[in-house]
Amino acid sequence: MILPQTYGAALLLILLSMLCWGSWANTFKLAGKWRFELFYYDYSLSLLISATVFALTFGTLGSNGLPFTADLAHAGLRQILFGAIGGIVFNLANILLVAAISLAGLAVAFPVGIGLALVIGVIWNYTLKPQGNPVLLFTGAAIVVAAIVVDAFAYRALEAGKAAGAQRHASGKGIVLSLVSGLLMGSFFPLVEMGKSGPQGLGPYAVGFVFTVGVFVSTFVFNLFFMRFPVEGPSITMRQYFTGTGRQHWLGIVGGFIWATGTIFNFVAASAPERVQVGPAISYAIGQGATMVSALWGLLVWKEFAGATGRVRLLVGVMLILFVTGLALVSIAPLYAQ
Repeated sequence: MILPQTYGAALLLILLSMLCWGSWANTFKLAGKWRFELFYYDYSLSLLISATVFALTFGTLGSNGLPFTADLAHAGLRQILFGAIGGIVFNLANILLVAAISLAGLAVAFPVGIGLALVIGVIWNYTLKPQGNPVLLFTGAAIVVAAIVVDAFAYRALEAGKAAGAQRHASGKGIVLSLVSGLLMGSFFPLVEMGKSGPQGLGPYAVGFVFTVGVFVSTFVFNLFFMRFPVEGPSITMRQYFTGTGRQHWLGIVGGFIWATGTIFNFVAASAPERVQVGPAISYAIGQGATMVSALWGLLVWKEFAGATGRVRLLVGVMLILFVTGLALVSIAPLYAQ
């Protein structure tokens, strides 16, 4: 398999992962009035296809570790189950996140949901595998959380100046869904690390494949439930999936490819040789910088903060400064390990 051989290369993969994780949801926004439940079938299928392609190419080439098929064959059942369960947990969290985006937009769903996931994930990952300077790591994570809180306050201030009623109700439901999503989202990465641990642990490409199998299979359980009991609007059936346009289906495929690319990059970076490894806690923390990437998409492209007052614009500026500072501290934490 191909793995990064320098700390800079590993860090670059994580930063690219952050961009992918923070950008894939634009494909859902571009799909227009296409229901998130229907979008998600194409998205989950694309995750599986993309992970398989990565595994059969980058996971098979190179001389670092076992090639994909041999890696999968030697893995223990326990590790495979952890990888698949990680995919199932992520899938429920992500479906709830997409539902929250449909209700409240990128600029609120991502900061609230992924912000909570950041706190849970960094603590859990660091407990499983301490790596990097803990003072820098947790200070940086705390600053990123502060940025998320400021972003949430900015959104709340923006909503206060708009019409009440249904819009506020939708935003409130979106925040609740984001919080539940965050609780689950913070748990999937440690499960993946458990799937990679031990002498029979999976490599990054193999665990990525097992992970997406868990996502794809569980989609037909979770998604069918939300189609029958939707968070918004009337219930729908699989027949309506086939009424979508080619563009809407293609956007789901592209969205899945973007997310899968970011995920494989993150798994690979966390599995780099020990001497250049960024570490799972740090790779997860930086990856969750996707929160601010998505907030910027919502702010600059989708104009979710259109009509903001000077106070709101100030809060957004403070949020960006805090985010960059926190991300910098998390990034340099491995260079100053105690």
